[in-house]
Amino acid sequence: MDLTVAWAFIIAFAVFAYVVMDGFDLGIGILFPTVTVGHGRNRAMNSIAPVWDGNETWLVLGGGGLLAAFPLAYAVVLPATYPLIIAMLLGLVFRGVAFEFRWRDERHRGFWDLAFFAGSLVAAMSQGMVLGALIQGIEVSDRAYAGSWWDWLTPYTLLTGLGTVAGYALLGSTWMIWKLSGEVQEHAYRLATRAAVATLVLMALVSVYNLAMLDAYRARWLEMPNILFASQVPLLTLIIAVALFQSLRKRRELAPFLLSLALFLLGMAGLGITIWPNVVPPGITIWDAAAPERSQAFMLVGVAIAMPLILAYTAWAYWVFRGKVGTDGYH
Repeated sequence: MDLTVAWAFIIAFAVFAYVVMDGFDLGIGILFPTVTVGHGRNRAMNSIAPVWDGNETWLVLGGGGLLAAFPLAYAVVLPATYPLIIAMLLGLVFRGVAFEFRWRDERHRGFWDLAFFAGSLVAAMSQGMVLGALIQGIEVSDRAYAGSWWDWLTPYTLLTGLGTVAGYALLGSTWMIWKLSGEVQEHAYRLATRAAVATLVLMALVSVYNLAMLDAYRARWLEMPNILFASQVPLLTLIIAVALFQSLRKRRELAPFLLSLALFLLGMAGLGITIWPNVVPPGITIWDAAAPERSQAFMLVGVAIAMPLILAYTAWAYWVFRGKVGTDGYH
């Protein structure tokens, strides 16, 4: 068994878990200004109150796993994206503070609502731009970052940032469809349709941009025999998109959220096809960046213990708060 490949999938799983779990509550923050002031916003926020901070466990696991299992990748990616990482962390901190203070400082609730929105938007945009900066390639010399402070700022990273914001808005709106009822739910149906259109358009634009960016990316998608397997991703995306719009039109409640998660899963599959086996495109593979095998094996024991515990308490939290948020604002 190749431990390096196993660790690559562990980190990919942690990143995906973070994106889908923290994505919907960031999405609610992004959509917050559109929700009715007062009772509507309170219900939207209460729908994520039991789980939002636990969702960020996966961000810690993904970042810590990257440092432990692929230290070279960590040492290159962070200096290349420091402004974005700092902005993301500040956004998450400010958002967390706003989440608590809006209940305790009613005189300034409008300010904290704005802070909740701004923190969510900055965090989502930063995450998408970090992804874009990674995919477009990072300049490396002598196993260290050799680019400038502003290499991350390009039209492509802005596009991936907007795509992430739209995708999180889709997750947030479909979460509100599932967890809320009445006027807020009807509003969420309208938001979900618009967010789905924006997400799919931006996914298509990013995909086309990827094909034009590097010859290696184009070869992984369009050359034989790769195209026989890679073509299934856009085909499945189209099928899921049609099913998503149908579920919204038929006023389904859980299906839109699950189908939105499927879109994110396909997006991550497409990302994997694009950059594999690189962890830092265009030239650092997962094996180049990997920690010694003994270290990987030692850490794997810890993950084998910790990850089931994280999955268990996460599943328990979602199960306990599985119902809708009522008109009184409580589960």
